[in-house]
Amino acid sequence: MMDYGYLTDPGKVRDHNEDSVIVTKNISNECLLAVADGMGGHRGGEIASSIAISHIGKRFSEISSIGNKEDAINWIKDVVSEANVQIYKYTSENPESTGMGTTLVMAVLTRDFLLFGNIGDSSGYVLKNEKLHKITSDHTLVNLLVKSGELTEEEAKDHPRKNVLMRALGATTKVEMDVFDVETDVDGIMLCSDGLTNMLDDEQIAKVLSEKSSIDERLNKLIVKSNNRGGTDNISVTFLEMKEGE
Repeated sequence: MMDYGYLTDPGKVRDHNEDSVIVTKNISNECLLAVADGMGGHRGGEIASSIAISHIGKRFSEISSIGNKEDAINWIKDVVSEANVQIYKYTSENPESTGMGTTLVMAVLTRDFLLFGNIGDSSGYVLKNEKLHKITSDHTLVNLLVKSGELTEEEAKDHPRKNVLMRALGATTKVEMDVFDVETDVDGIMLCSDGLTNMLDDEQIAKVLSEKSSIDERLNKLIVKSNNRGGTDNISVTFLEMKEGE
C-alpha cells in the first residue's frame, strides 16, 4: 500500500515555472517518480524539463513491467539517454533555445527494489524514522570542491557559484546518469528541485513530512514555508509514503 502526491510552484521571484514533475504507475503497479528543473532563456528551461518528464513518463506507463533490478538500471539509463537526445535535437532545430537544459532526479519502486537516479542538483531522499536521508549526489562545481576537500560543507552552503552545474540533460550529446540501489524498508520517498532545499534544511522538511495530515497538505506546507523564506526559485516536490501492510 502506498500514497503519493506532488506539487510545483513558481516561487516568489521567478515569473514562470521551469520545473516539471510526474508520478505514474505501469501495468504491474510499479511506480515512477521524477522531478526536472529546467534552465535556459526563451522559456527553454520549461521546454527541456517538459521533454524529459513527458518522455520518461510515457515510456514507463507503456511497459508492463520494468523487470529485475539489472533490467531496471538499464532501462533508466536508456530512457534518460533518449530524453537527452530529444532535448539536444530540439536545441539544434531551435537556435534561440541554445543553452537550455534540465536537471533530473527519479525513483523507481517495485515490490522487490528501489532505485534512484540523478543528473544535476535536484535531489532524492528517503524518509525513515522521521529522518531524511539524502540518496543522490549533486553534480555541481561546489559539491566537487567539497569532495576534493577544497571547501567545507558550511562554506559550500552560501558559495557564490553553488548553482554551477557540472552535468545536465541537453547540454551534450551524451549524458551519464548516476543510479543508486536503495533498501525498500523506508517510510517514504521524496524528490525535489533545489528551490525547496535552498530554502529549508533536511530537518525542517522531515518534520513536515512526518506529520499526520494528508500528503497534499504536507506538500503545500513545504511550499508555503519555502515561499515565506524568500521563494527565490521554482519549488517542486513529490512524496510517496509507504502504508502499513506493504
